[in-house]
Amino acid sequence: MLALLETIRTDDNRYLGDSQLRVAIDRLTDAEDRQDQVEQFHLHVEIAYHQLRLGRSREAIEHYQSARTILRSFSNEVPPNVERDLILDLAVANLRLAETQNCVHGHTANSCLLPIRGRGIHTRRDGTKRAIKYLTQYLKRQPDDVTARWLLNIASMALGTYPNGVPKRFLIPPEKFESKTKFPRFPDITKELGLNVFSLCGGTIIDDFDQDGFLDLVNSTWNTAGQIRFFRNRGDGTFVDRTEQAGLLGLYDGLNMVQADYDNDGDLDILVLRGAWLGRQGRHPNSLLRNDGHARFRDVTFSVGLGDVHYPTQTAAWADYDNDGDLDLFIGNERFPCQLFENSGQGTFHDVAKAAGVRNRLTTKAVVWGDYDNDRRPDLYVSNLDGPNRLYHNNGDGTFTDVAARLGVQKPYRSFPSWFWDVNNDGVLDLYVSAYWSDVRFVASDFLKLPHEAEVDHLYLGDGRGGFREAAAEYNIARVTLPMGSNFGDLDNDGYPDFYLGTGYPAYRALMPNIMYHNLAGKRFADVSAAGGFSHLQKGHGVAFADLDNDGDQDVMIELGGAYPGDAFWNALFENPGFGNHWIKIRLVGRQSNRWGVGARIRADIDDAGTRRSVFKWVNSGGSFGCNPLRQEIGIGSATTIARLEVFWPTSGRTQVLRNVPADRLIEITEGADGYRSLDLKVATFHHRPTAAKPTSAPLPAEPSSAAIPE
Repeated sequence: MLALLETIRTDDNRYLGDSQLRVAIDRLTDAEDRQDQVEQFHLHVEIAYHQLRLGRSREAIEHYQSARTILRSFSNEVPPNVERDLILDLAVANLRLAETQNCVHGHTANSCLLPIRGRGIHTRRDGTKRAIKYLTQYLKRQPDDVTARWLLNIASMALGTYPNGVPKRFLIPPEKFESKTKFPRFPDITKELGLNVFSLCGGTIIDDFDQDGFLDLVNSTWNTAGQIRFFRNRGDGTFVDRTEQAGLLGLYDGLNMVQADYDNDGDLDILVLRGAWLGRQGRHPNSLLRNDGHARFRDVTFSVGLGDVHYPTQTAAWADYDNDGDLDLFIGNERFPCQLFENSGQGTFHDVAKAAGVRNRLTTKAVVWGDYDNDRRPDLYVSNLDGPNRLYHNNGDGTFTDVAARLGVQKPYRSFPSWFWDVNNDGVLDLYVSAYWSDVRFVASDFLKLPHEAEVDHLYLGDGRGGFREAAAEYNIARVTLPMGSNFGDLDNDGYPDFYLGTGYPAYRALMPNIMYHNLAGKRFADVSAAGGFSHLQKGHGVAFADLDNDGDQDVMIELGGAYPGDAFWNALFENPGFGNHWIKIRLVGRQSNRWGVGARIRADIDDAGTRRSVFKWVNSGGSFGCNPLRQEIGIGSATTIARLEVFWPTSGRTQVLRNVPADRLIEITEGADGYRSLDLKVATFHHRPTAAKPTSAPLPAEPSSAAIPE
């Protein structure tokens, strides 16, 4: 595997490579020799695009300016939109230069948080000023362009001139950027903890890989030369990079990852997913990394039968679909057949997708398991970017039937992250499906309540009879958000799931806030992104909700960074300030069922301030892009005791009941055993270091020159 990944590391592709740039430069030399101005114009624009993509913003601006100079000699021969588009390109390039100088090289915890204020305001101002100048020029010619209006307001915030410095015609009112609901601030403490990885888009897993009771962190990046990193939680409020000791050196690439105990030996293994977005060039091998129990990993992909063919992917999910006690694996591939790997129980897998009827063959972006009809058999939802989504009903005989059209859950027709959850604690699984129309103008139009043609996110409520009802508008989440990495958790320990959307698409103009939704008692959601400090403008990928310091509340990790080399960024860890509610952490140990109880249903009956209610949780790692711990973390509001705690094990069909379980502790429940075992849970208060930690990744790119760029 290492040799194969080393070969892939040097591959040139349209996102990461420079071959297209080198060809365009050679062609420009030829066009200059021939004095072909039209060809020179187009090549300067092409070169500028590639230079910007590769992180050479100053060079990109110079080529855009050369193109504009050349265009003046024949501007009467081309449509007006050609120069307009070039002006917008110049604005975006200068804004990207300003982001690199200020938000990357001068990074603070407030950098790129919308609304931009305080230490997030740019101190290196030239690039931002030029971006505003070009955006203003563009809007004079195209006053109704919502993309330029949106970027003008963001750039003005970054310069500290918002709102007064924005012409009234183009101003987005300040209240539009504020949360309508009060919510405490979650500070970004990544740098203080030494977890400040600087990378492109990638995956995040938080779980206890060395079984010491403290949650560790694994980061990946889709950069084919980017190292997967392992951070061990020391248990004293600090983390240490143990990538080499974990045996991960040389394991590159991976847009997403999913953890599971595939061999039922009691420790968690990792599946790394590769090749997404690259089509046939992305036929990279995935990696199954077997854990020896001490957080030392060995790649066993080929020996277990997962490496016979390679397809581009970034999504997979584990479940025991045949209820035989071990975890099977579904991998959603892009424009290639999806794969369903049946676990033999002897440490090997066999692809049965064709016989099972689940090959899909569309651009699969999310796959999630959930028993939506409560028949003990996990069903499979497949989210597609280019067609109707699938809900494969598990027939119980090794085959599946797509019932998405019959149940009305095919939409959106362009979708990305999806997951099963119980949004209103009625004991029935609901389904969240995002929409993904990749253009910032749709986000801006929706934000400003202007007409647009894009689909919005969907929420399907389960009816308890195997059917669904679409309710996104009712729950205040029928919006254009463009999420990629996303996940759900419980920020305030009230027992109702909240969720965080990491948003964006590859283009640099895709500056849009990541979004945190707070669940209001299962009836609707409030957008608390700005109030809570979650509204990051950088592109969001792997998201995990987890109690990293064992103080009882969930912190939130997000991997930030885009697809292009010039769009790398620092990840963020938002520390939960606490809400005063109670909680229970549960580790399941399957005997007849799979070892970690994936797919089991937990029900906690509580008395919450005089109200009797139940909290439901299904054991999994959360959403479809980023992984929460398999140790379940459940909020129970003001209750100090769980009157009745129930675990339903679908493999055995057994319901295990415990009574009067005290709150605020970690317990272990073994399938078939009486009672529970209390586990030691030491609080590891985060150490906020007074000095900034050095980045834990490769060195930063060279800082763009501050020398004057000619106008």
